[in-house]
Amino acid sequence: MAVLVTGGSGYIGSVTVERLRATGEDIVVVDDLFRGHRSALPSNIPVYKGKIGDRNLIQRILKEHSIEACIHFAALTYVGESVKNPLMYHQNNTVQTLNLIEELVRGKVEMMVFSSTAATYGEPKYSPLDEIHPQNPENPYGWGKLFVEKLLESIQLSNGLRYVGLRYFNAAGASEKRGEDHTPESHLIPNVLFAAMGRRPHISVFGDNYNTPDGTPVRDYVHVMDLAEAHILALNYLRNDGASEFVNLGNGKGYSVYEVIETAKSVTKRKISVKVEPPRAGDPSFLVANAAKAKKLLGWKTEFGELEQIVGSAWAWHNKYPNGYRDNYDI
Repeated sequence: MAVLVTGGSGYIGSVTVERLRATGEDIVVVDDLFRGHRSALPSNIPVYKGKIGDRNLIQRILKEHSIEACIHFAALTYVGESVKNPLMYHQNNTVQTLNLIEELVRGKVEMMVFSSTAATYGEPKYSPLDEIHPQNPENPYGWGKLFVEKLLESIQLSNGLRYVGLRYFNAAGASEKRGEDHTPESHLIPNVLFAAMGRRPHISVFGDNYNTPDGTPVRDYVHVMDLAEAHILALNYLRNDGASEFVNLGNGKGYSVYEVIETAKSVTKRKISVKVEPPRAGDPSFLVANAAKAKKLLGWKTEFGELEQIVGSAWAWHNKYPNGYRDNYDI
């Protein structure tokens, strides 16, 4: 039996594929490679290039492989871009996922691990956020993920597709061979490191007048290796007849933009120039997880919970592969 991984060439997807293969799983990937990298995946696994909503493609995969479960990463993930182009985000993240799920149900695939997001919560009413916190997203990206959550809830009632929806907080860091390589890059930690490397003149801070201790947004950063491990635990939970659940993944610690910059200065031993810009639309001020449910339900715990570890692993990867996946290296 094989696991279908959508978006497996992306940042979190490729690290999860790496960890799944290390545990002996048989993996099949479907990915349109729009913002992913074929070179982030081993050459000896089946990779189908195409949209997850291409019904004929999904039917072909199900026919050619014995698919037991799906781990669904594939999505556009830029908050600002979703505000500027909501139609593109809903078409890609919501409509395409609906098609995928329908074909999985028809193909009698009974388990899905879904890559959701803390962006479904919106501006926090209390902190840290648990899974029963009201969901009122601030941006179309968050709304699209919430639509899929509701879709999964309703489909399970009628079709029996069991799922674990993993609500990530801020993914960051790198494994030894796989890291963050986006074009464009919108995430704070790689951009801070690019400023330290001299690849950009400064790091932009989008707003310093939020209702936080130093005025900059506070986020919960979770190491990508810990996220990958959570997907393996969620898959095994479903294999053991676990009931459908939504689960937060975070460290339970919040760091402001300025704290991340100071940590990067310490890790890199470099000067980093800062420029304050206007706030971005759709950015909540404070997002920190209560991840007690993940620990209790899945047995998940963070192995790389300190910000210095997260930033340090990303720094090591970017220095080893300064051109990202454009570097020719054996993975």
